[in-house]
Amino acid sequence: MFVRSIVADAFGTNCYVVAPEAGEECLIVDPGVGVSERVAEVLAEHRLRPAAVLLTHGHLDHVYSVTPVCAGTTAAYIHSQDRYRLEDPLSLLGPGLRAALEQQFGRSVRWAEPEQVVEITDRQTLELAGMRVEVAHAPGHTEGSVLFSVPGLPEGIPAADLDRTVLSGDVLFAGSIGRTDLPGGDHAAMERSLRDVVLPLADSTLVLPGHGPATTIAQERRTNPYLQGL
Repeated sequence: MFVRSIVADAFGTNCYVVAPEAGEECLIVDPGVGVSERVAEVLAEHRLRPAAVLLTHGHLDHVYSVTPVCAGTTAAYIHSQDRYRLEDPLSLLGPGLRAALEQQFGRSVRWAEPEQVVEITDRQTLELAGMRVEVAHAPGHTEGSVLFSVPGLPEGIPAADLDRTVLSGDVLFAGSIGRTDLPGGDHAAMERSLRDVVLPLADSTLVLPGHGPATTIAQERRTNPYLQGL
């Protein structure tokens, strides 16, 4: 499976381009701040055609570039409970964070909603770009946070102990989890998601998180303090 990671200009958000192989249709996951040109370069270099943009949740750092990446022709997929966040995620920022973002880029930040938005639900299976994508609702970081699971592994990853890839957004990181103190966050819901959605995943699952390095479910089960005792 073809996978390229692009780290956004702000917040260190991971955007992923995923395809069965070069020269095919692809999925773009969580296009954050300032990734549009680099996504376009990856598409051109590897002859990829975007079939859909998948959003693990609706926070600005994961959706900032969704509209230019969709370019009016590609639909953005987001869980129904985070759909409202695409109306104007800037309005959900505190004034201090918005000011910091504008200071970093030296200009006012603006927002335009994608023309095509598809609402997804828990346990839905999406057939996109020649891949079977399974959706698992995992609220806690936001109301509509999800995991996207696809069979197979990125090229170059040893397959001896791994056979599946999960894009975990801000639900699960290497050694940590997403914060729950932002609007829409819920610590109790996060603990339920970790117990009922994350822990049942097979140890043979590679995890591509929304921030930071890749990990595996086996590694997190052994070492992640937030999974202990659940």
